[in-house]
Amino acid sequence: MPGAKYEFPFLPVSFYKQEYELTEIRENIEMFLYGVISVSLPFVLGHPQFLVGSAVNCALVLAAFNLKGKRLLPLIVLPAIGAYLAGYLFGTATSALLYLIPFIWVGNAILVYSIKEWVLNKKMNRVAALVEGSIAKAAFLFTVAFILYSLALIPAAFLTAMGILQLTTALAGGAAALVLQEGKKRFVAS
Repeated sequence: MPGAKYEFPFLPVSFYKQEYELTEIRENIEMFLYGVISVSLPFVLGHPQFLVGSAVNCALVLAAFNLKGKRLLPLIVLPAIGAYLAGYLFGTATSALLYLIPFIWVGNAILVYSIKEWVLNKKMNRVAALVEGSIAKAAFLFTVAFILYSLALIPAAFLTAMGILQLTTALAGGAAALVLQEGKKRFVAS
């Protein structure tokens, strides 16, 4: 896309790609829907962290396929804020989540970037890209959680939540997103 103008020129070109073209209205509707799902689930469902995390990761992967540029930002940022405000996921330890919020944003961006770069830009196999992106997100978040735990800033419970649970929810939510995205593409094509 030489000569194209982007609202954030420092972002990789893949952040401005979509699997298929959406109208601006459709893209805004999808951004709104994914955002509502990501923020409201901690309030509505509360504690099944696997279910909430899988749904949020599903929305992140769908956003990676369907949204571009600045419309990705709410999806990257809002889920952690929703989890913190709901206070359900970690019970009395929720205040410790404050230390992790900026890193969760980075972890979400890692997953979104992985899908955008490896699938939409480099045409990598979707499942392989999902696995690599999920591992990268979980490894990053676990490393940060381990450092914060070592500094006595967060309780040990966050090690599991930011490690294996992040990996399993990213994989489960991402797998659901791959199925939903295929359905969306078939619906749009018909």
